[in-house]
Amino acid sequence: MDLKVKALTSMNSNDKKKANLFAAKKERIILPTYNDDLGGNKYHISEFLSQPSGIAAVLNTKAFQSFQSLDANTYRCELPKLQFLNFEAAPLLDLRVTSTDEDCLVEMLSCKFEGSEVVKEQNNHFSAFMRNHMTWGGAGAESFLEVDVNLNLTLEIYTQPFTMMPTSAVEGPGNIMMQALVDKLVPLLLQQTLQDYDEWVRKQSYTLKSF
Repeated sequence: MDLKVKALTSMNSNDKKKANLFAAKKERIILPTYNDDLGGNKYHISEFLSQPSGIAAVLNTKAFQSFQSLDANTYRCELPKLQFLNFEAAPLLDLRVTSTDEDCLVEMLSCKFEGSEVVKEQNNHFSAFMRNHMTWGGAGAESFLEVDVNLNLTLEIYTQPFTMMPTSAVEGPGNIMMQALVDKLVPLLLQQTLQDYDEWVRKQSYTLKSF
């Protein structure tokens, strides 16, 4: 397991104060071994992650309010609405999934909020990037699935009293909160992927036995 948190400070050409937040987590889990009646391995994790059910698992679509395909490997996902004071915002993510026999890569191409004009205005003051690289290896009882998640968030600091503070006053607590979130979500994602993988294998086995 490899954890790292770092903060960077930047100023753009218009002297806008920005906070750059970063969190990352790498974690590995042992994969179950599924054998056919002849004792050979089957239903490899790579096969699962190339299927619609596998893609739904790595994107964790069960947590989305809505989910739609934009093209062969890009998806638009709407998260449940967030309520803050008198404002309601619906996070909207565009995610790209690239799956091969050796790995599966999930990248966030876009992140914005839908809602009132005030809510939409916030889209001009932040940007976000997420990358989840899933790899696997080993054989038999040593088979494993590993995820390497990186999350970057850039926030424009434009309201008082934060504009009066050093950027580190935002980046320090922000990095701690982001890392805590990633630390919590990555193990949950792995466990959910493993459960969905097991369910998919059982369905494949049942289908074969039905013939």
